Amino acid sequence: MTVGELFAAWGSILSGRAPMLSIEITRECPLSCPGCYAYGDFHLGGEKKLTELSDLRGEALVEGVLGLVKKHRPLHVSLVGGEPMIRHRELSRILPELSRRNIFSMVVTSGIIPIPMEWMGLRRNRVAVSIDGLPEHHDPRRKPATYERILQNIHGREVNIHWTITGPMMKRPGYLEEYLAFWQARPEVKRIWVSLYSPQQGENTPEMLTLEERQRVAEQLPGLRETYPKLLMNPGIAQAILEPPKNPQECLFSRMSTNFSADLTTRVEPCIFGGTPDCSQCGCVVSSGLHHVQQRKLVGPLSIGHLVRGSTAIGSLMNLLRSGSVMPARWQTLASRQPDATDLVQIGPGGSD
Repeated sequence: MTVGELFAAWGSILSGRAPMLSIEITRECPLSCPGCYAYGDFHLGGEKKLTELSDLRGEALVEGVLGLVKKHRPLHVSLVGGEPMIRHRELSRILPELSRRNIFSMVVTSGIIPIPMEWMGLRRNRVAVSIDGLPEHHDPRRKPATYERILQNIHGREVNIHWTITGPMMKRPGYLEEYLAFWQARPEVKRIWVSLYSPQQGENTPEMLTLEERQRVAEQLPGLRETYPKLLMNPGIAQAILEPPKNPQECLFSRMSTNFSADLTTRVEPCIFGGTPDCSQCGCVVSSGLHHVQQRKLVGPLSIGHLVRGSTAIGSLMNLLRSGSVMPARWQTLASRQPDATDLVQIGPGGSD
């Protein structure tokens, strides 16, 4: 996060708006991946499921997404699903408009559908392809979005790879390096992001990692970055994987994002996973990265985390003063109190205290 991006995000939060917007633009997906959080019974709180929503398409979807962007004024928009590429025609209208507005955008796809070549020329746009392990693990989980099909559909493009590590992958020595070696060598790949499978509370599935497996991931990945420079990982992020935020209120990613499901009305809370995520086992790369970033000091004892906590409290109060509140539900607990010493570092005439 650059200084300019930090202060832009700070300004958004002070005005009562989250700088990150995530939208599940469709409920449809041709895959049936084990452990997919989006199709879980409690992803949307238990009263309804993603498959039960009435999603939009065509002009209604384009106008609906751009309407949310206008209302929330985010710095970054993630377009997910379902499988967002099912709405590639609408995305081909939405993405150029986001680029024109100088908004960062990212489409997260399984790679099941060819990525339009014209997207590659858009400023501030990135496509992330989810590839969960080597073919022996990925292909059975994500068929028909197999390695063969993905390689055809990203040929000649530039993409990021998003890899979610699951328990079975850690049962074989050398697995991490074998995966990185394959995707490091692909000319289409710009960056490789790594997350760990993040379960819901009370979950007990084969995808989950043991504590020992999480520790091995955190120990091994930072050392592999020198050999595989496309890997987005450093010791700070690795440590954040082992010490994730204790709850959504401590999660900088959760506090800085607003998430909508396919009807463009239903909120996904408390974070993109929805439901009741087990924060003690969170392995989300964005959450880990921001959790690491918020420890950075700015002036004296003042950290990025102090700015966000204080700004969120102030933004919540500002939001209550105007009609049509847009703040995430998890901010509302802060609106009932004034910021205190844990939220803001007081800087007096003599400096920090």
